[in-house]
Amino acid sequence: MLIIKTYYRKIIVKAKDRRHLGKVAAMGCIVCMNHNNIDTPAEIHHIGNGTMGKKATNYQVIPLCHYHHRTGGHGAAIHAGRKTWESNFGTEQQLLEQVMEMIK
Repeated sequence: MLIIKTYYRKIIVKAKDRRHLGKVAAMGCIVCMNHNNIDTPAEIHHIGNGTMGKKATNYQVIPLCHYHHRTGGHGAAIHAGRKTWESNFGTEQQLLEQVMEMIK
């Protein structure tokens, strides 16, 4: 069991979840991969599930580089404008399905 301390709370990550998250992160950024730049280190992004306040599980994650995750600005980073980002790169659900298919 891994305990991750965040600014707000402690998060306990079970060993099987940690293995899955490791596999996903090791893939590299799914957006960069889809645009032929397959060697970009990735961070884990928990996808939105359509409900406010309910966090996605550790199996509802996609790998994104820092640029496509949080630092790229509007249209490039998902946290800077989700609707524009999804129109540019595909929905989070579509990318999740792609990731899950790739790690089978």
